[in-house]
Amino acid sequence: MDTSLLAALLCGLALAVSVLGTILPILPGSVLGILALLEWALFGGAGAGGWAVFAIGTVLFTAGMGASYVLTGRRLAARQVPNGSILVATVAAVIGMFTVPVIGLFVGFAVGLLGSEWVRTRDLRAAGASSWAALKALGLGRLAEFAFAAVAATVWVIGAWVHFAAR
Repeated sequence: MDTSLLAALLCGLALAVSVLGTILPILPGSVLGILALLEWALFGGAGAGGWAVFAIGTVLFTAGMGASYVLTGRRLAARQVPNGSILVATVAAVIGMFTVPVIGLFVGFAVGLLGSEWVRTRDLRAAGASSWAALKALGLGRLAEFAFAAVAATVWVIGAWVHFAAR
């Protein structure tokens, strides 16, 4: 098998997992996408075009991670949800992932966040409101990262198409 074709196949599979990983936190996300593009630039045989795709894709993946962080952080700060509550929710999500198949990660996070906020505020209604706002903020951040990852993967598809069409 041609090494250029093998590199493209591996990169495409890794990018698919990466894009899905921006939505499903049990899969690797943007960092895997950057590594996949680096693999293609190194071993894909596309020369300068491969490195250009790597550079553009890296900027897009990094922008997605940054946008996710900023959007989520701003919304959590506006609702005054402390990092401690997010940490407790993350621990509960990991526990949920191992105890309840498929949905445990999400259920664990939501229950952990609600419980932590309830302990903090001593008011179930306020805890529910801040937990719901935190979940929406995290969802918005994930959506932004997904959009950037999808564009980065599209840049690779175009670059790979151009590379193989020019051979």
